[in-house]
Amino acid sequence: MYFSNMQSNTQKTLKIYWEHSKAYKLETFIMLFSAIGAAALGVIVPLYFKTFFDILVSGQSKDVIYNGLMSTLIAIALIESTQWVLWRSTAFSSTYFQSKTLTDLSNLCFRDLHKHSFSYFNNNFTGSLVKRVNYFVRSFEDIADRITWDFIPLVVGISIIVAVLFSKNFVLGVIIIVWIFFFMTVNWIFAKYKMRYDIRRSKAETKATGFLADTITNNSNVKLFCGYKREVNSFAKLNRKILKLRIFTWNLDEIFNSVQTFLMLVLEIGIFYFAIQLWKKDLFTVGDFVLLQSYILIVFMKLWHFGKIIRRTYQNLADAEEMTEILNTPHGIKDVYSAKELKVDNGEIKFEKMDFNYHKTRKVFKDFNFFIKPCERVALIGPSGAGKTTIIKLLLRNHDVSAGRILIDGQDISKITQESLWENVSLVPQDPILFHRTLMENIRYGKPEATDEEVVEASRLAHCHEFITSSPEGYDTYVGERGIKLSGGERQRVAIARAILRNAPILILDEATSSLDSHSENLIQDALDKLMRNKTVIVIAHRLSTIVKMDRIIYIDEGEIVEDGTHEELLKKKDGRYKKLWELQAGGFIAD
Repeated sequence: MYFSNMQSNTQKTLKIYWEHSKAYKLETFIMLFSAIGAAALGVIVPLYFKTFFDILVSGQSKDVIYNGLMSTLIAIALIESTQWVLWRSTAFSSTYFQSKTLTDLSNLCFRDLHKHSFSYFNNNFTGSLVKRVNYFVRSFEDIADRITWDFIPLVVGISIIVAVLFSKNFVLGVIIIVWIFFFMTVNWIFAKYKMRYDIRRSKAETKATGFLADTITNNSNVKLFCGYKREVNSFAKLNRKILKLRIFTWNLDEIFNSVQTFLMLVLEIGIFYFAIQLWKKDLFTVGDFVLLQSYILIVFMKLWHFGKIIRRTYQNLADAEEMTEILNTPHGIKDVYSAKELKVDNGEIKFEKMDFNYHKTRKVFKDFNFFIKPCERVALIGPSGAGKTTIIKLLLRNHDVSAGRILIDGQDISKITQESLWENVSLVPQDPILFHRTLMENIRYGKPEATDEEVVEASRLAHCHEFITSSPEGYDTYVGERGIKLSGGERQRVAIARAILRNAPILILDEATSSLDSHSENLIQDALDKLMRNKTVIVIAHRLSTIVKMDRIIYIDEGEIVEDGTHEELLKKKDGRYKKLWELQAGGFIAD
């Protein structure tokens, strides 16, 4: 089962490579034609050296021998010059072919990877995904090199050598062709056997890469929670597994190298023994011995590398397999056929009889109904795990509902394009993640066509213009990976500026002020009020003081709406959950 899956993925990988190679027919034709011509000429040259030595020992006069040798040498020079031109042609056409195809493959991986769902990225390490893309592209480069510079010269060279030896003596031809067939078959079987261990090694390396990326991302946790020794030991454990696989596979290579050497020794002694018998019968000349030795050396050189080429090719395919699996994994959330663009005129949101569960055993919502009027501001509160954030994720189609519908202005979001859905929503998350780009680029990401003046104005409204201009590089300041160079409050203000700039009809604030101090929160509260005007707004908050002005406050617990009303209405409910929570928080404020 494992081996059949491996073969299936290998075929899929080669199919992807082939489909993208076909786009460059002219470069491919020039490359293959030149490589075949150059390889053929390289094997023809020894025939002229045979003639050279036969003339040398012919016993004719020196003048005749001299003229014959010079004519042969000129022919050799012309052939080798033509071969040099053809190899250069191969190299230049290969450069264009590979460069273009590598670019296409990189773009393919990028496009496909980013089409996967939010859940997919949550379940895979960033480092391992990057490694898979790089290995997939690099493997094509290696395989293309092997075909151009190794497989083609091998096939062309061996074919001509076998034909020439058959013309010299039938038995010589049989000896060489039987030996080559046996040698290559053994190599092929060995390479296929070794490939399964190359795949295991590649997966072990991916796991170690993912672990490394995870610890680098969490380097502060490693330090502050004294996890250095634990992480070092865990990483060492992963590397020990890689070590065992590397030693095993490298030992396999050495064992087979020994077998190859023995087989070559058998051929060399055996075929020269037979050649001596032919010489004894005056059927073999000195030139023939030179030709035979030249061909034997060419065969050895090409077939010695054949084993390595096959093993390297299978190793490349093993390295590419993990990305091939991604490319052949259906995207979790896809646009339906003929999906339409979402048009938001009012901003009405409706959840109708919705069911949703993350796993078969973990049901979050059952027959859930929820309605938000156009331009209504709604706050969602409740204990952790109640389903507040899940509502947001479902509205953004991070996941699809198990049953029921989610409608925006009467349009089922499962039947519209995801891009058009996201175009009409601005999200300010609790922990904004920024690109390692400039502040100007990060804010403008909300509206790519925005002018610098619009970006600055949005920054002023979000009260991040002050800290931006205090930096020596201002809006050209790079924020570091995930925005690590900024404080949590600064990242949130940048995210709010981005949402202000986007100005989408539906606004989602997921604890958007949780990282702000009281002074900063007061500064941007006015900006948020302006941002929320004429928009449908959903706010998730734990600090109740930030949501008292909402049109409705909805208390959710265990996937159900427990309470629904304005701040004043909910405070009037005897033993109401919101009231108890408000009194608890207000009491804390008074105590302070």
